[in-house]
Amino acid sequence: MTIYIGNLSFQATEEDLKEVFAEYGEVSRVSLPTDRETGRKRGFAFVEMVDDTQEDAAIAALDGAEWLGRELKVNKAKPREPRAGVSGSGRNFSRDNY
Repeated sequence: MTIYIGNLSFQATEEDLKEVFAEYGEVSRVSLPTDRETGRKRGFAFVEMVDDTQEDAAIAALDGAEWLGRELKVNKAKPREPRAGVSGSGRNFSRDNY
């Protein structure tokens, strides 16, 4: 399971997130996405923990908590939905192409 952290301060680092979530158990991975063009943080992150019960405890404790001046939105991450008009190869296809 992966945890989604939204409304994240742009000053937050991977190490900051590891430290906060380590209070609830062992963190196995942190992902802090950045914008491809600007390289700036996008204001959200993903954290994976070793145990589901630890992840549940972290979600319960941190959802709605204020951290670095922002009220966090913390929940179970949902699988990425495929974008409309995009095939598995990454190319757009439509009826007009044939």
